Amino acid sequence: MGIGFVIAAAALGIWIYLVLARGGFWRARAWEEDDRSPEPAAWPRVVAVVPARNEADMLPDTLASLLRQDYPGRFGVVLVDDHSEDATADAARTVAGLAQSKHPLTIVAAAALPQGWTGKLWAVRQGVERACAAPEPADYLLLTDADIAYDADAVRRLVAHARARDLALASLMVDLHCESPAEKALVPAFVFFFQMLYPFAWVDDPRRRTAAAAGGCMLVRRDALQRAGGIDAIRAALIDDCALARAVKPVGPISLGLTKKVRSRRPYPALADIRHMVSRSAYDQLDCSPLLLAGTVAGMALVYLAPPLLAALASGPTRVVGLAAWALMAAAFQPILAFYRRSPLWGFALPAIAAAYVAFTLDSAYQHVRGRGGLWKGRVQGGVSRVL
Repeated sequence: MGIGFVIAAAALGIWIYLVLARGGFWRARAWEEDDRSPEPAAWPRVVAVVPARNEADMLPDTLASLLRQDYPGRFGVVLVDDHSEDATADAARTVAGLAQSKHPLTIVAAAALPQGWTGKLWAVRQGVERACAAPEPADYLLLTDADIAYDADAVRRLVAHARARDLALASLMVDLHCESPAEKALVPAFVFFFQMLYPFAWVDDPRRRTAAAAGGCMLVRRDALQRAGGIDAIRAALIDDCALARAVKPVGPISLGLTKKVRSRRPYPALADIRHMVSRSAYDQLDCSPLLLAGTVAGMALVYLAPPLLAALASGPTRVVGLAAWALMAAAFQPILAFYRRSPLWGFALPAIAAAYVAFTLDSAYQHVRGRGGLWKGRVQGGVSRVL
């Protein structure tokens, strides 16, 4: 049959495995559609910790959504102003003064960044420290980002879910901004690839080592975080959410799900914006290893690019098998396309989308070599030693 048929058959075999045996990663169903957790008899104390660097334009929407939470227990927000160069702190005070704000806000000015820490995690650490130093410290810490907005009942439902299952960590992959042409083309695939890398069912299974979280929304039990070594244990991690999940899972059960109740307000209007978002951490995901990078590029070429190329250029059984792999790939992509209300025809564009993400990953390696890895809002973090 020749080498083309072998490649096509290998790609088809991989897609059969992915669809049937990788934790049903492709099933994109919002967590809240299935959750029926009862409300606890006594609501725990919760403090949201929000690191904010130059986020004055986001806070009237995002911080306001936290301060309006319909949460029956004690709830508060600690915002850490991470050396902002805009009016982040002033914007936060203005939001806290609105009549609709139901909960207290504490603003902490971040201290100078010490060696060995990423900027975000140093800010988070100071927020956690403030939340735990109160006379009645928080039972749960909601680690979230300054660009994340919450439905009014989101925290209430997430706490009920975590309490009912005695979770050490409950995280939600937020509904990402998907309005510009670049976002519509690339954002659903970002979530699809994340689910493939970390099948949510495997994350939820305490018998498996797979651990992951989504940094936009992570509800962690205070005692579990302390037993895992606190934020100090992951102080140099560029991909801090998954690092936290790896630290916490040995301590207690964790969960990860998709949601429509929590949304990112961070827009990515152009292709270059998404490239920068991915390239900030993609090479770090590969342990900054040239060998892993080469293997990833080769694997992506086999799994995503070979099927449509063989379907178009080959003939006979090779073309049939290539078409089958491409069709299975497109079918697996359908649930997340529906989640983001995109046309099913985008399924057949997944090879081209995957090629774009390969290019972003190569750019991530290039930026690392230039000493600009992890660049975010003027601060380079890629030179920090990684803590695993």
